[in-house]
This record gives sequence, structure tokens and C-alpha cells, in this order.
Amino acid sequence: MYDVSEQAVLRAIGAMRERMGEQLTVDDLARAAMFSKFHFTRIFQRVTGVSPARFLSALRLQRAKDLLVSTSMNVADISVHVGYNSVGTFSSRFSRSVGMSPTTFRRHSGYASVIHPDAHRRSPRPSTARLTAHVRLAEPDDQATFFVGMFADRIPEGRPVRCAVLSRPGRLTFDNAPLGTWWLLAQSVSGDPALPDGGAVSVATWGPFTVYPDAVVAADIVLRPSRVLDPPVLLALLDARKDALSRMHEAAPSWPAGPRAVA
Repeated sequence: MYDVSEQAVLRAIGAMRERMGEQLTVDDLARAAMFSKFHFTRIFQRVTGVSPARFLSALRLQRAKDLLVSTSMNVADISVHVGYNSVGTFSSRFSRSVGMSPTTFRRHSGYASVIHPDAHRRSPRPSTARLTAHVRLAEPDDQATFFVGMFADRIPEGRPVRCAVLSRPGRLTFDNAPLGTWWLLAQSVSGDPALPDGGAVSVATWGPFTVYPDAVVAADIVLRPSRVLDPPVLLALLDARKDALSRMHEAAPSWPAGPRAVA
């Protein structure tokens, strides 16, 4: 059951979805939420964890992802449909946020076979810090594959600085964790991405947290089914089928019991 603040934010998100091709302002969204501009911005940030403008930008890219895999619209038409005046700006923002270009995203049906960490965003000095995370689902699912990454922002977009894949709930460890302030963002995909529903997606966010030299950080991550109030996951989802197939062909017999770090 949504409270008054969440209902107001839902009205604003509804307006974003219905008027995505328009140049919406905070005033427009505050009117849709039936709150003053000042109170609306604060409430929206508290409920979703991000600003209205940031949420709207993510929704536009999420809608573009949907159109790329479900229609034959060209990239230029999609960019206009989701509110961009320049296809070049749209393509660069899409590539930065999703991790691949619009055409590549379409060619791979919206899924990444592997997610690589950002090798350029390392600590400016050596780190002996360690981050451990206990990853689990609020609703158990034996078919789920988990991705966990360290990001600089609340919305999981672009390439993480560290990441790992787990075949089942459990613990993962990032040794020599990069120094700085980060978010742990997790997503799980269950089922076959080729099916019409694309597989069930659950998400979780933990942070922000700061990694200091020699620190030991412990996180408890509980993934729940994605909600309308959750900022969209922009990073291309991991293809659970390809990951499972690659796992079957690996020689290391101990891997399925624990995380597969790709950092």
C-alpha cells in the first residue's frame, strides 16, 4: 500500500511516461504530483533516491531500450520519441549509460553476454581495503543469476569499477576495493530472456558508502522485484542463458559454489 508521498511520486512518474516526448519541467511534474515545486523535489528524492530530472532521463533511456528490441523503429525516430532533439546526443548518452551503442543493444536483443569493469576508474593510490557482501533474494528463486557491481552513482549505468556474477545467493568479496564513495547495485535475472516477459528482474541498492585505505566494509543486499518507484536499471542486463552455458564449459569445478568475479 503506497503512502501519500509515494502516491504523489507515482503521479509524477505517470506524467513522465505519458509525456516522454515533451520537454517536461519540474513545475510540470510538481503539478502532476499535486505538490508545490519545493516539496515535490524533496519528496521525489526521498522516495526514489534520485532527483526528478535524473529519474526522467533514466526513464527515457529505458523506454528507448524497450523500443530497440520490440520495434523496427530506427534510432533517429526512437531518439525523438523519447524526448531527444539530437540523435547524436541520444546515442552518446545511451552508449555511456547502457554500456553499448543503440545498434549493438538491438543486435544483442537487449542483453550483455558479459559485463566488464571500468579499468580506467581505479584508485589513485594502492588499496588494501576489502568489501564483502551477502547477496540474497527476498523471494527465493533457484533459477536466478546475480550481478553485483560497484558504481559511482545511485542508478546502475555505464561500467562498474568492480563487479561479480553469482550463480546462486551467497557471499562475494572484492579485495583491494577502490578508494572513494560508491554504491553497490545488484540485479538478478530469472528465466529465459528469449521468452516474451524477458525473465523476472529483481534489484537492490546499498549505499552510499566510503572505502578508506585498509577498511573492511560489509554489506547485506536483499533483492526484491523491481517496482515503478525504483530508478530504471540502465546497464544492459546479463544474459542468464549465455552465462549458464559459459559456466558449463569452464574447467574450474569449484566455481558454481561461489561468485564469479569479473573485476
